[in-house]
Amino acid sequence: MIVDMPDTNTVDVSKRLLQLRETNGVITQGRVLTLVVCTLDSSEAEIAIEAANEASREHPCRVIVLARGDREAETSLSAQIRVGGDAGAAEVIVLRMQGALVNHESSVVTPFLLPDTPVVAWWPRGAPEFPSLDSVGKLAKRRITDATFAPDPQATIKHRRYTYATGDTDLAWSRITYWRALLAASLNVPPYEPVTSASVSGLASEPALDMLAGWLASRLNCPVIRKSGELKVELHRASDFISIARPQLGRTATIIRTGEPDQHIALARRETRDCLAEELRRLDADEIYAEALAGIEKVTYE
Repeated sequence: MIVDMPDTNTVDVSKRLLQLRETNGVITQGRVLTLVVCTLDSSEAEIAIEAANEASREHPCRVIVLARGDREAETSLSAQIRVGGDAGAAEVIVLRMQGALVNHESSVVTPFLLPDTPVVAWWPRGAPEFPSLDSVGKLAKRRITDATFAPDPQATIKHRRYTYATGDTDLAWSRITYWRALLAASLNVPPYEPVTSASVSGLASEPALDMLAGWLASRLNCPVIRKSGELKVELHRASDFISIARPQLGRTATIIRTGEPDQHIALARRETRDCLAEELRRLDADEIYAEALAGIEKVTYE
């Protein structure tokens, strides 16, 4: 069910939500969190809603989408409520703001926050420089950004270290979860020697690879090189060499290891919805993410 409410206000939207709950059996019990999605415009909002709906099947939640319009336009608020099959396992409230309201997002969203549930803020694009100091960010226990879609992804992910606060994370981090698991598993077999050097190569515009290089630098305490080229990670030990490579647009990775036959394993690029669902599983501080951010400064770029 989709209910459109053009030229409205937060009071009327709250009343309509209550009416839907009473007449159609729409309930908020069982919602484990409130996900606030801050988007740049209405077209971006639909992409974010699709990802949030998929993630909500694992994390039933109320999704509040703030679609920022023209700051110079006449002040107005339009709303859309989506429940049932149009909202996955979530309850979606889309708030399209114009004029002065764009500068007061927290005031617009506050009336719709579920009581006694944690708030998570997500900026698919256009994240503030300091998410923890943003008006919506201050309401959230967890703040999710995505450097992948920034104008300069590499510079953005490097800058995250200086703006980091407890509760911050970036989807570039969850995009490398399977890569980290493969690399950790590859080192958990003989000869158990320390890694003497490592390299990470791939697109210069892929911040997930900068995170991967930073993670390796923080955990292995060895020289790590970040290069542009084919998508590949190499680890060198005294008597062992490990390489994990995958075509940029491929779905299967090849693992090459000294004295072992080549292995092929499924390793497709993770979709935004899967990365978002992973980040919603934890609401505490991600210390390993913070260490990986700090580790980027130890990485040598070629």
